Amino acid sequence: MMTVIVVLRDRLLVCTGESEPGEWTTTTRLEGFDLECAAIQPDAPEQVFAGTVEDGLFRSRGDRFERLEAEFGPADLAASRPDGKSANEAGPESGTVMAVTISPHDPQVVYVGTEPSRIYRSRDGGDSWSHLEGLVDLPSADEWYFPPRPDTHHVRWLEVDPFDPERLYVGIEAGAFVYTRDGGETWHERPDGARRDVHSMAMHADQEGRVYTAAGDGYAESDDSARSWRRPQDGLEHRYCWSVVPDPGDPDRVLISSARGARTAHTASRADSHVYRKNGDSWVRLDDRGLPTGEGVVRTVFATTGEPGVVFAVNNRGLFATRDFGDSWSRQDIDWGGEFEGRTPRGLVAG
Repeated sequence: MMTVIVVLRDRLLVCTGESEPGEWTTTTRLEGFDLECAAIQPDAPEQVFAGTVEDGLFRSRGDRFERLEAEFGPADLAASRPDGKSANEAGPESGTVMAVTISPHDPQVVYVGTEPSRIYRSRDGGDSWSHLEGLVDLPSADEWYFPPRPDTHHVRWLEVDPFDPERLYVGIEAGAFVYTRDGGETWHERPDGARRDVHSMAMHADQEGRVYTAAGDGYAESDDSARSWRRPQDGLEHRYCWSVVPDPGDPDRVLISSARGARTAHTASRADSHVYRKNGDSWVRLDDRGLPTGEGVVRTVFATTGEPGVVFAVNNRGLFATRDFGDSWSRQDIDWGGEFEGRTPRGLVAG
């Protein structure tokens, strides 16, 4: 049995089916909450975490979701606020979870990233949490900002290195790529060539050191665990990049979704987004392959289960799957109402 979860703004669509992408049973969960992200344990798809704006983090260990009684907003926020209020007094920002990931080394280890930018770690599957300090003490932190809300910023993406459980990679929206080699004891920011507006990241289970990033300021990849980066752009005509996924069977093949800017990426009424595939250092735009792109289509979000060539994709036109890494796509039979064509999916996870 396979589970694919589509994160929409006001609900999760939990789609379950057989291992072959095809027919699904679709169940709606967490309807009415302002959802932002989700993570699934691949070997135990009944364990799901979902992050929200204002309402913190939810966890499912079966059919029911429960809101975790964790305050993601440490007391040290008071020192950085000009009004002197504590995190809880500061309002909804203390409960905004923008990113969540489960360690591939231990399913009990879970990381969340919040707005304002903080990172928390649980070692017991979400029952208790500790704040990884020092992130906002980095020299560039005063330059971080989220353009629609210029008085704040957030952790947009978290990725645990599949070869080293102490390595964590962090995308700050907007302002910095950050990583730690020692589980959050020390932090390193803005390595040479890294992008500064990272929207998503990926790693490859068969290529140690390889990191991929899709950012508002373009694509970048590293072969030395984020210490240095290169920026292959040949053929990539749209460089406001959103979602990135490598082929599990070939670390040099990459899919990315992109647009010319935020205006044409996120709003269906003016959307014009595209999907590209990289072989080596050159990109080719994938049009007319069965996956909607172009005018009226918001930026696509990708997810993979780890099977070579297999990728799921979601945009405002529905859920799609490829078994040949983008040569051809098929629409998946899930409950996708007409009202969803005006929505911008916020996340996609598969297990």
